[in-house]
Amino acid sequence: MAIGGISGAGSYYSGYQNFSIGGSSNAAGQNTSINGDSKDQSKPVLNPGESEEVKPGRKSSPAECETCKNRKYQDGSDEANVSFKAAAHVSPQAAGAAVRAHEGMHVSNAYKKAAENGGKVLQASVQIHTSVCPECGRVYVSGGTTTTQIKYTNDAQPYQANAKSSDAANGAIGGNFDSAA
Repeated sequence: MAIGGISGAGSYYSGYQNFSIGGSSNAAGQNTSINGDSKDQSKPVLNPGESEEVKPGRKSSPAECETCKNRKYQDGSDEANVSFKAAAHVSPQAAGAAVRAHEGMHVSNAYKKAAENGGKVLQASVQIHTSVCPECGRVYVSGGTTTTQIKYTNDAQPYQANAKSSDAANGAIGGNFDSAA
């Protein structure tokens, strides 16, 4: 606990008069934290608007985190028309929306590819991944994965043509017709 406001002889002493959660100042005007340690004022705020509280076991606060300031995102796919082909910084606050939009581009490309080549998208899913910053402890969106399955029908293939004629010959087409309904 910081003890502040102690001055010359005969002055009123109160251990709580300058107490604050974020820190207080002692008689010499120096900033002190709750446990009485001097707070390092030389660290610049790299991520404005973030908490300046250093969590136990962490090197820095989210506001002073060099790792979060320098984090970059880059696409690893072979699709040319998606974002993040070149590494780019995205703030931790905006990373979730940016990654979701980026993965949405991959889903859109799958539907476009299926339509152009006579296929059908059977399944498309997006996973958003999170991680914990080792320096400040912030949970952030670290990337995403898009999985798609496209079915292409090609009647020109001998297997497809034989399968259709075989189904027709064996009565498989319409074989589950229920006339009672």
